[in-house]
Amino acid sequence: MAGLWLFFMALTVVYLLPGPDMILLLQTGARQGKSAALATAVGLGIARGCHVALAALGLAALFKAAPWTFDAVRLAGAAYLLWIGIQCLRTTMLPDLKGADAASGKSRLRTAIQRGLLTNLLNPKALLFCSVLLPQFIDPHTGAVLPQFAVLGVMLVGVGLMFDSAYALTGAALGRWLQRSPSAQRFQQWLFGSLLIGFAVRLTFVQQA
Repeated sequence: MAGLWLFFMALTVVYLLPGPDMILLLQTGARQGKSAALATAVGLGIARGCHVALAALGLAALFKAAPWTFDAVRLAGAAYLLWIGIQCLRTTMLPDLKGADAASGKSRLRTAIQRGLLTNLLNPKALLFCSVLLPQFIDPHTGAVLPQFAVLGVMLVGVGLMFDSAYALTGAALGRWLQRSPSAQRFQQWLFGSLLIGFAVRLTFVQQA
């Protein structure tokens, strides 16, 4: 497919735009450290893989045929983002990241993966993005559609994981710096919490194109 490079550039632009996934990764890295943030990135990658599969199965067409399904996913996603944002605002201080990394257990990592998975999976915009973008780079004249869809899906997940890992590590570095300043901790707490709540409100009003 001659358009693979163009597809990569399109993904790069999308992943550089601020969104709930990016904020979640930065917030998790700052609060819980590198391992939890990278686990969140894994959850986001799994969710994107699900979106690619659902797009291939035509779930976007179901959203068109039964608009209430789109609204149900949209409202569930907004409620989940709102809950995460409120939890962030309620937290007073950052934990000791060194101690948190040393005691990083399976339960904490599972929770981080789940948060990443649900944040992206309950965002119908992510599914519609896959449903709209991927077909533009598929050419039925060059071969079977399904293998092309699979290649583009692997690229979408892989490039996303690359950017998400960078955001996770950035958040962890930010957390180490914030340990030195209680006022900076309070600022990031309110900033990330407010942004997540803002994305939740925006998602509430999203309509199908």
